[in-house]
Amino acid sequence: MSHFFSQTIWLVPCYALIGAILALPWSPGIIRQTGPRPAGYINMIMTLIGFTHSLIAIFDTWNQAPEYLSFNWLQTSSLTISLDVEITAVNLGALLLITGLNFAAQTYAIGYLEMDWGWARFYSLMALFEAGMCGLVLCNSLFFSYVILEILTLGTYLLIGYWFNQSLVVTGARDAFLTKRVGDLVLLMGVVALLPLAGTWNYTELAQWAKTVQLDPTIATLLTLALIAGPLGKCAQMPLHLWLDEAMEGPMPATILRNTIIVSTGAWLLVKLEPVLALSQTTLTVMIAIGSTTAILASLIAIAQIDIKRSLSYSVSAYMGLVFIAVGTGQAQEALTLIFTYAIAMSLLIMSVGGIVLNNISQNLSQYGGLWSRRPISGLSYLVGAASLVAFPPLGGFWALIKIGSNLWSNYPLLFGVLLVVNGLTAFSIIREFSLMFGGKPKPMTVRSPEGLWALVLPMTVVAGFALHIPLLLSQWHLLPSWETLNLTVVSSLGISTVVGGGLAAFIYLNDSISKPIQLQPKAVQDFFAYDLYTAQLYKVTIVFVVGLVSQLIAWFDRFIVDGVVNLVGLATVFSGQGLKYNVSGQTQSYFLTILIGIALLGIALCFPLLSLIY
Repeated sequence: MSHFFSQTIWLVPCYALIGAILALPWSPGIIRQTGPRPAGYINMIMTLIGFTHSLIAIFDTWNQAPEYLSFNWLQTSSLTISLDVEITAVNLGALLLITGLNFAAQTYAIGYLEMDWGWARFYSLMALFEAGMCGLVLCNSLFFSYVILEILTLGTYLLIGYWFNQSLVVTGARDAFLTKRVGDLVLLMGVVALLPLAGTWNYTELAQWAKTVQLDPTIATLLTLALIAGPLGKCAQMPLHLWLDEAMEGPMPATILRNTIIVSTGAWLLVKLEPVLALSQTTLTVMIAIGSTTAILASLIAIAQIDIKRSLSYSVSAYMGLVFIAVGTGQAQEALTLIFTYAIAMSLLIMSVGGIVLNNISQNLSQYGGLWSRRPISGLSYLVGAASLVAFPPLGGFWALIKIGSNLWSNYPLLFGVLLVVNGLTAFSIIREFSLMFGGKPKPMTVRSPEGLWALVLPMTVVAGFALHIPLLLSQWHLLPSWETLNLTVVSSLGISTVVGGGLAAFIYLNDSISKPIQLQPKAVQDFFAYDLYTAQLYKVTIVFVVGLVSQLIAWFDRFIVDGVVNLVGLATVFSGQGLKYNVSGQTQSYFLTILIGIALLGIALCFPLLSLIY
């Protein structure tokens, strides 16, 4: 019976789509008597069915060889495109993570969107997210992976723009869509160029092809650079990182998925393409450089933010930068482990602060304080998420970072330094957020701030319990290093960076003798990081200026040259028509005059060469 579930695992994305379709009657308000809530409950039931299906199927595939399914999608005389499905324990584990976190986010939305009438639209878009992500992890084809990523880009735009009557929401949705499109367009070039070279889009076949192919170094570099452009935008890496910050204008339940799994879709594509990317050492170097730069700078930017959602969003970019480093150094398996532990930890952080933001109607960290006595469950959950994110033994993030750090220590000492710095800065950032929100004395904004509804607290506590048990799961999956092979230098270094970063933040922000808010000197340095390295302003004076100038030139050319030629032809046509109407009046003298004028013009044309000879 369990074999049936593994062979029909492709139904899991379909469950979410069925839920979205069944919610349609509540979307335009056809069914008004029941209110919009049934649309949400239907989607939650379908997500739970998908989770159960994946859970049963994973027992059948555990420690088994990969299985493959193929469905013919398009076949012509010279082109065959098939939808290939890969069934492995890793893929099914990813399905469990996606459906589980989506179910938690949907439950969270019951409390967060309690008074919102757009349930059908919101839950349908969440279902679209779920279907796209499930399809992506099952898909064994680069072509269909690209198609799914485009669907997810559309879903991101629609979910960020959920409250479309607010100007910042519209701007954030637009910028997120356009920024991702830049990377997706270049990725499409790489996808199209890869087929005639490899003859396939199948990931398994691409890995075999990459082992034996001898490509021209220039072609290999251009091809692989194009392939990492899409993940660059999806993972919010510099310079395509600003969209994630603006995406915080969307509902918090959608942020749970977007900041954990959606951004990881680009990382998943990197892991699948790692054998192909290894064809160019230049591309791997670019990946490492982008990941290192983003990880360090995003961690510094996060510390300078007073908006809690902005601060968390930059920590997301920082950890995706670590994934770029892991894939660039050939640690695909370690990158997947980091994605797993990171997704659980970040979802817990977002859920912990989401209820607080909802209750206090503010995202400004300077207005918070003293919430530990009023929201102990949220505070404990936040601490569990924070400890699970950084290298704090024995929780999940510790083991993921230890595995990456051990390889970097042996082969890339400088990158190990980057890992230490990012871990320390992230520890400082999240403890700073905790201290400002939960530490100190209550402020006017937080005097009355009880724990939220059960729908906000229940998924948060369940995810916190799961985060505490991640080390046991990693042990069962044989992903933990043995004690004999642990590099004590790496372990102690990462542990010290966590303690120093977190301890320094606690000392500064929990110490009443230090005046708040903290002001760095010179202030220009603080503003430099607070305003995101002035990246938006840099875009305005470079890319936006150039695009605007080119647009103005094209508009001028269109108005005065293209329109001028068209208008000239039109005037000539009108003038000739007006002139001809006098020649078809039916009067003999008009025809006679026309003949005389024609003969005169013909005579002048014939005599013109003779006149030129005379003179």
